[in-house]
Amino acid sequence: MCAHVLVAEDDEMQAELIRRSLLAEGHTATVVHDGGAALDAVRRLRPDLVVLDLMLPVFDGLGVCRALRREGDVPVLMLTARATEDDVLLGLDVGADDYMTKPYSPRELMARIRTVLRRSGRGATPVRAAGVEVDPVRHEVRCDGEPVECTPAEFAILLAMTAEPERVFSRRQLLECTRGIDRASTERAVDVHIMNLRRKIETDPRRPVRLLTVFGVGYKLSGGRG
Repeated sequence: MCAHVLVAEDDEMQAELIRRSLLAEGHTATVVHDGGAALDAVRRLRPDLVVLDLMLPVFDGLGVCRALRREGDVPVLMLTARATEDDVLLGLDVGADDYMTKPYSPRELMARIRTVLRRSGRGATPVRAAGVEVDPVRHEVRCDGEPVECTPAEFAILLAMTAEPERVFSRRQLLECTRGIDRASTERAVDVHIMNLRRKIETDPRRPVRLLTVFGVGYKLSGGRG
């Protein structure tokens, strides 16, 4: 099961640990650090799951969760340092699907995420952008309706970019997508993967219109969803 997970955590070190753990599990992740950004990201990206810290600036986790429940049914796993029974019940009462207290082990967090995704039936749908469709369950790629053969590393990179069209990914971020697939890869290997993907999804790989270079930064999949 591959999902796009929004991580709303104001502790940058904790957020990065969660993001790396998600990538190692084969998921894609977007990280934000305050409640306002969390609401905006959910509305824009429609993630499969939100990992939501209770103590966020701007809007706290309870306020964010209430707003999410008014607007939709995205699953929410709430994180907090508050461990009293009343705190747990309050988090569940406002609509959280699960609740973890800090400190927690990354392995337990990933297990909880798998459980919430399985219960919700999310994380198993294809993602589409710029005429490209990536199906994480069937491990298939189509471009303009035609099947495209990809290596596992190419598939992981394309899945991440298709889940977040127009986002600029650095080479290091794309390399993280392939961790556990190609352990010998370097950041320069990402350039090779991008070049190979262009041959497969671009009409003219020398003049790409989908998989674009953002000079000095990295790459993005341009063209929007659909």
